[in-house]
Amino acid sequence: MEFSVKKSDLLKEIDLAQGVVEKKATIPILSNFLLEAKDGHIHLSATDLELGLLSNCPAKVKKEGAGTVPARRLVDIVRSLPEADIKVRVLENQWIELKCERSSFKLVGMARDNFPALPTVPETLATVSGSALATLIKRTSFAVSSEESRYTLNGALLMLKPESATMVATDGHRLSLVEHETTVEELNNELRILVPRKAMGELEKLLAQAGDDAKVQISKDDSHLFFSVGDRVLISRLLTGQFPNYEAVLPKETPRVAELDKETFTGALRRVALLSDERSHAIRLQIDKGRLELFSTSGEYGEANEAIDAEYVGEAMEIGFNFQYVLDFLNVLSEGGRVRLELQDEQSAGQLRPVGEERYRYRYVVMPMRI
Repeated sequence: MEFSVKKSDLLKEIDLAQGVVEKKATIPILSNFLLEAKDGHIHLSATDLELGLLSNCPAKVKKEGAGTVPARRLVDIVRSLPEADIKVRVLENQWIELKCERSSFKLVGMARDNFPALPTVPETLATVSGSALATLIKRTSFAVSSEESRYTLNGALLMLKPESATMVATDGHRLSLVEHETTVEELNNELRILVPRKAMGELEKLLAQAGDDAKVQISKDDSHLFFSVGDRVLISRLLTGQFPNYEAVLPKETPRVAELDKETFTGALRRVALLSDERSHAIRLQIDKGRLELFSTSGEYGEANEAIDAEYVGEAMEIGFNFQYVLDFLNVLSEGGRVRLELQDEQSAGQLRPVGEERYRYRYVVMPMRI
């Protein structure tokens, strides 16, 4: 294998691909990229056996072939090089040589045959707007459970219909639900898939580079999900199992409603949280007509409180929440605007929504804390 490639073209692809490379090196070949030179392109493969990525970039191929190269070292080297063409070739014993202007590197590769074969992309089941899917991921991924024992909660449920896309995630303490009316092409019935948390993160990176007009082609086989974005394909292992009945968690009645300025609420919450208990992250809210007051207490550091204006309907009440859960919701909203805090009573889940958003119906449910 021998080729030359622009630094910027190669760096763009390997920078994205390093997110799926095995970090712990328990299986050495998984710490490598597979590079294949053919048809005027460099075809790049990376996998940790849970996720895989296929991509390519244009190159001047002098000799077709393939080789593997240590992923992290390659990324570090390419980043350090000047903006110029990089010449790459395979030497004896799977070593890889890189040259760029006056710099020269030789990396210890591994046999191409040791690299695991990635599955073939099956027929497309649905095509959805990339910008819509990116928004759904942004507004739900933080609510995915990180506890490995709760297997079916280690991802978000994506539900696609010909006229809508919905995503929901929960960790048992809070639930994030986003619904969006959009045309889903090539789909006749409902498609429900569990998207693993790591796949959501890598897909969000792909979509950030793809632009607002990008389309995502979704397909699956018996054990994998496939997300094709332009010339790149993200492959993820399927999560099996039954996602919980999230609709049972959604509040049915919320007679107490407070409308708040989003930036004012966020600022007050961050300040009061500075003296919250470091283990529980608890804050206390007292709500009455025209006023919301936030309180925090730390036995080690002291206490804090701040009052802000609120348009409030309902009887006065007091309720506690994990401040980080509330901030997670506020942080993914657009700047400015207002939010609604909808409550039933001190023991029932609270619900937060952005005010005036028409394109995305966003509901965020948070369980209360004892205070």
